[in-house]
Amino acid sequence: MIDVAAVRQSPALVEGLRRARFVVSACNAQEAIAQIDRGDWDVVVLDAQTGLDEAIALAAAIRARYPATVLPIVMLASASASVDQQRAFEAGVSDWISSPVDIADLGRRLSTLAELRRLRRKSAMDRTSFGAELSSRSLRLNGLIETCIAMSMSNERTALLQQLLLEGRHLLNCDGGTMFMVTEDAMLRFELRTRSDPLPAEQIPMYDRDTGRPNENYVSVYTALHNCTVRIDDVYAETRFDLSGTRAFDEASSYRTVSMLTVPIAPRGGAPIGVLQFMNALDPSTGAVAPFDPEAGALVEALAAQAAVALDNMELLDSQKQLTESLIRVLATTIDAKSRHTGRHCERVPELALRLAQAACDASDGPLKHFAFRSEREWEEFRIGAWLHDCGKVTTPEFVIDKATKLETIHNRIHEVRMRFEVLHRDLEIERLRAQLAGTWSDEQEAGHQAAAARLQDDFAFVARCNLGEEPMDDDEVRALARIGARRWTPLFDDRLGLSAAELGRLATEPVRAFPCSEPLLADRPRDIVARPDVEQLDPAFGFRMDVPEHLYNRGELYNLSVRSGTLTREERYKINEHMVHTVMMLERMPFPKHLKRVPEYAGTHHERMDGKGYPRQLGAEQLSVPSRIMAVADIFEALTAADRPYKKPKALSEALGVMQRMAGTHIDAEVFNLFLRSGVYLEFAHRHLSAEQIDVVDPTPFYATASLA
Repeated sequence: MIDVAAVRQSPALVEGLRRARFVVSACNAQEAIAQIDRGDWDVVVLDAQTGLDEAIALAAAIRARYPATVLPIVMLASASASVDQQRAFEAGVSDWISSPVDIADLGRRLSTLAELRRLRRKSAMDRTSFGAELSSRSLRLNGLIETCIAMSMSNERTALLQQLLLEGRHLLNCDGGTMFMVTEDAMLRFELRTRSDPLPAEQIPMYDRDTGRPNENYVSVYTALHNCTVRIDDVYAETRFDLSGTRAFDEASSYRTVSMLTVPIAPRGGAPIGVLQFMNALDPSTGAVAPFDPEAGALVEALAAQAAVALDNMELLDSQKQLTESLIRVLATTIDAKSRHTGRHCERVPELALRLAQAACDASDGPLKHFAFRSEREWEEFRIGAWLHDCGKVTTPEFVIDKATKLETIHNRIHEVRMRFEVLHRDLEIERLRAQLAGTWSDEQEAGHQAAAARLQDDFAFVARCNLGEEPMDDDEVRALARIGARRWTPLFDDRLGLSAAELGRLATEPVRAFPCSEPLLADRPRDIVARPDVEQLDPAFGFRMDVPEHLYNRGELYNLSVRSGTLTREERYKINEHMVHTVMMLERMPFPKHLKRVPEYAGTHHERMDGKGYPRQLGAEQLSVPSRIMAVADIFEALTAADRPYKKPKALSEALGVMQRMAGTHIDAEVFNLFLRSGVYLEFAHRHLSAEQIDVVDPTPFYATASLA
């Protein structure tokens, strides 16, 4: 029906419009506008046959309130000049009809205007609806993209799975959801629910245990086996799957499951690793349960695929991390196993260092109160550095690591020296026997013989004692050793027989001797020098600052036996210290990821000193980080108290802490050492790894250092 409000009208026109079911009203301008405001009119006809100016003014007032697309205005007027029509159209009139009026023509024109209005209105509504739908889809897509980005950045499995389930529920606008994960033994395990009720403990087998056939009766299993989405509009009308569990849950909880959507969690082209099951999609307008929207289901499929990729990447990174740490621990334990005398040093030092680092992080006052490892990655970085702190020892020869006596190389050469004393003693015996046979042996000679034999025993005992290196040697002892070594003995057999090519090469500078010949009992010979090859020189690119001995090894007997303290020569001591050179070079050449970039620093600085006299780079206090200082304390304490060193006895706690107290400030950091004592870390470690006889300190107060953190 077309509604018409007219100001003035002729009886014939009014009757004709009423017969055509138009509404006709005779009223003034104010009443006309009020009536228009109260109704939803299709078109307004203004009768301007007797009052053109008033009608044009009324048209302008109506148009000011309603645009032409909302309410068309038709002007019905007497024939007039075009200027009047122009004024009417400028006032907002949509059509002009001049009298006399044909009722049929008027009806057609009014119907056309009304239809145009309807079409315009419908178009506007469609545009609004399309815009709303487009906006809704855009919001959904943006939410999906943001969720996918967040999942790809997640490094925590549980959080990722929760995000997947909740975002899937949000996209589907449904009442609830459940997540299942595929286990290694082909079972579906309940993983998460959006509801707060506890997860069932039982698992759903994907294959029949008796026949081995796929267990396709369950919709969740079917989805996992076939990697496809299953949509069910009415659970109680469903006949393809066994949904008795769902119905039993409904009965027990007074809940009513109607629609269901089951989506696989699988990377594109990969096997499912889990299943998402959503229940009861809700109509966004009414809130009533409705079937699941296929378009939203496709978005959830994409979301699940992205989550599967993120989970796969997460598991891959986790397995790589576990493999890396396992390889690091294998390397560390291999270094320990390489020498029976280093024991579990590479295992115990990380344990001690991590305990001390935790104590430093827990410190609430003092110079260390601002120190902290603020993420698991920083802890991982320090832990790996601690495990790799002696990785360079793989290059250190075992005979140097295990050198328990001064003459030891592959074997203890004291036996060769002892045999020479045996020969000298045998020579004395032969000399006596020959004199006795000749009848020229006297009591005076017998006394001299006994004194010479006793002197041999004493001299060998002295050499053997020097070989042990248990006590420092003074100048008198070194001179006594030289005197004993100068004694001559006579070898009879060619010493060039049975030698390797390398040994013969070292004899090239010595003249060939005729045997028998005379030689010193102990000697430093050219053959004892092992030259340092060019590859053993320090690479200047690493900034090492170490005093490198001229020779790789010096195996001279007097040279080794004259070592003032311990069992190692200068060359061997350097070879031991050189493990730090190889540690640094090995680790700094490795392409560690960004979050592990300080591993070489933590592993390669535990032999540096606060006074800058350490090795391999002679770094000073200002260049040593707190973790590096912690590593130094841990390494020294473990070395002092270890019971598996061939060259020393394990120190009691009081001895070890006394040594470290004297080292504090110059060698090790005093504040870190004091924290080591104050936190009780030293005692915890002692109870785990030291013998009861070593633990003789309970109150560490007397051992505190006085120097401050540099």
